[in-house]
Amino acid sequence: MSALAHRLRPVTVRAAVRVAIQGGALTAGAALVLTGCGAGGGAGHHISADSRASGSASAAGSPSRTGSPSPSGPTARPSRSAAAPGASPAAPASSAAGTAAACTNASKLAGWSDRRLAMLTIAVPASEDAVGSVAPEVAAGAGGVLLFGSSAPSGLGADLTALKKQVPGGIGLLVMTDEEGGAIQRMDNLVGSLPWPGWMGAHWTPDQIRQAAARVGARMAAAQVNMDLAPVADVDGSGEVPGRGNPDGLRSFSGDPAVAARDTVAFMNGLRSAGVVPVLKHFPGLGGSTVNSDFAPAHTVPWSAELNGGLTPFSTAIAAGAPAVMMSNDSVPGLTTLPAGLSATMIGTELRGRLGFHGLVLTDSLSAGAVSGAGYSMPQAAVQALRAGADMVMFDLGPTVQAQTSAIASAEVAAVADGRLPRTRLLAAATSVLAARQVDLCRG
Repeated sequence: MSALAHRLRPVTVRAAVRVAIQGGALTAGAALVLTGCGAGGGAGHHISADSRASGSASAAGSPSRTGSPSPSGPTARPSRSAAAPGASPAAPASSAAGTAAACTNASKLAGWSDRRLAMLTIAVPASEDAVGSVAPEVAAGAGGVLLFGSSAPSGLGADLTALKKQVPGGIGLLVMTDEEGGAIQRMDNLVGSLPWPGWMGAHWTPDQIRQAAARVGARMAAAQVNMDLAPVADVDGSGEVPGRGNPDGLRSFSGDPAVAARDTVAFMNGLRSAGVVPVLKHFPGLGGSTVNSDFAPAHTVPWSAELNGGLTPFSTAIAAGAPAVMMSNDSVPGLTTLPAGLSATMIGTELRGRLGFHGLVLTDSLSAGAVSGAGYSMPQAAVQALRAGADMVMFDLGPTVQAQTSAIASAEVAAVADGRLPRTRLLAAATSVLAARQVDLCRG
């Protein structure tokens, strides 16, 4: 994701990978790309490196590391976004014997076990040609399923419909994948091919981008996929194929912050019009990143430079009602030495505070080299991400998905039990997941 939350996949040649990309945007030489979530990890199974609530966040996490204090920057705070689309309205208070408290998702979730709440914060990775393999995790209450692959089976919609029947209480499931454009598409054989975002930004109007995203989104929805780990809101414009040295390149709409912002919003609105949840990534922006964080620790340009351009597409899209944001795994010089998705300063002070974002916050892949390089195991990173303010965590597809899912849920439960993770933070994360899924527990 560039998810799904993610690691850059090894470079592979995808035969005629949209070689002429909708009118000859690229030559065959540009078909050397990573097929992962966002650029993504090995064997086609990593989340894009991309595939990459309320409640107060705690300070540092399991290795003793913290983000630096946020500087008081000169930038004006953008207008606060509206509540995430699909957020559950509070049910009217009943007045049987006096005034009873109104029913809300939060009040319902308060009665759930810590284990069930923890499962709701996890997006479980699955191969798109074997989605039934994660039925036990879905039955245990996983909040989402992250699809990996490069050619979706024709029966994907039926397979996902059957999988959703395993969800406890029939309250829906976030099913997500990477459909960015160019070589970062997992199910283009079903939904249609898109050019690289860099090509779209240079050759298409915003309305053409919106219409193209709407067409792809409608086909995703028909196949029961309701979340796209796109658009990439990073400002790059280098025109190169993403790889180990640059996680963005052609995945970015432009090197001009204003153009990148305009086209990010157009793509986002196209998906939303089709009923698919768009996910802006990778906050606070990977343009100018030192390396691809899927493989090793990386950092963005200095925070002052992000404030002067990199944040523009995010702030613009958030003001336009963006429902979800994926964090990066880069650290940010001048702000935090932690990967951004593990930093309370980055999520709480900057994304939630400065930009006024109130929707769903996802991590990039916790399998990334930048996360392990910071001293965190995957379960430790999941706990730290939630403490920092993230709502949903993601990791790569591999042979031990069941064990990893269980270890993450157990780590979150243990952290609540020993006080490292406030239960209010777990409740807030679960509430955000249900809002993104447009679930109202008070109905029915």
